[in-house]
Amino acid sequence: MTTPPDTPLPPWQWPESRWRAAVGRARAGRSLHPAAWPDGARCAFAISFDADHDTIPLRDGDESPMRISQGHYGNRRGVPRIRALLQRHGVPATFFYPAVSALLYPEEVRGIVADGHEIGIHSWIHERNTHLDAETERDLTSRARDVLQDISRKLVVGIRTASWDFSLNTLSIIREMGLLYDSSLMADDDPYELVQDGGPTGIVELPPEWIRDDAVYFNFDRFSALRPYTPPRDVLDIFLAEFQGAHDEGGLFLLTLHPHISGHRSRIGVIAALLEAARQKGDVWFATHEQVAAWCMTHPQGDTP
Repeated sequence: MTTPPDTPLPPWQWPESRWRAAVGRARAGRSLHPAAWPDGARCAFAISFDADHDTIPLRDGDESPMRISQGHYGNRRGVPRIRALLQRHGVPATFFYPAVSALLYPEEVRGIVADGHEIGIHSWIHERNTHLDAETERDLTSRARDVLQDISRKLVVGIRTASWDFSLNTLSIIREMGLLYDSSLMADDDPYELVQDGGPTGIVELPPEWIRDDAVYFNFDRFSALRPYTPPRDVLDIFLAEFQGAHDEGGLFLLTLHPHISGHRSRIGVIAALLEAARQKGDVWFATHEQVAAWCMTHPQGDTP
């Protein structure tokens, strides 16, 4: 039985050229693990916060005041607690903002910049890039950067796609915009250069991972049959194990958190304990994503994994 010409081929019938093209579209290239971290540090510690706030329900066309209020918590309580904690420890962070979050809370963005933190792109309204055509994705990403730069009065050089949803067009758009780094792909623990269709791009990838994200442990959807919840102490154990591994290997520890999730009273202590443990090492470089990307691009070992 033959497949009709207008029916997509199942993957097991793809020619080799197609699956090779798929894996090569945004591939991990040379390692950018540096020969050394600044000031002789053993490892780098890059903490980031995706300030989604109200945009998750809005992205889905959901105007429920209840669900919007869960995001608003991130602005009212989560971010103030997080800012105070980072200030006490003298730790810089990167805050990735959907443009709509920044437009709703411009003074929050300016306050974060005044604290010495970095602002990065995180979509327009937390849209899923793989649901968009290239023109729409390009327009929304470009407009998001313009909004963030206008509000923060700072140059924006990095991006984390919403939900780490990386489309077939995303890397080309990042290159067109001249960004320094992306933090959406997961091919390594440590920084690497992105390769597109076999050629180096000059874009630094700072890889996240679901293991090092608070949402997978704490998120709760009352209308879903799956309602994950992990006690904060258990989440701390996981994060500490990931940090210790990065320290042992002299690599990068990159953590992704959300103010409306980790900003709660029972969870902010996870961040505090993690920062205290890292401080006690005495040889950890705390840096923004921009600082890590810039250092790795100019101080690579040059090894290819």
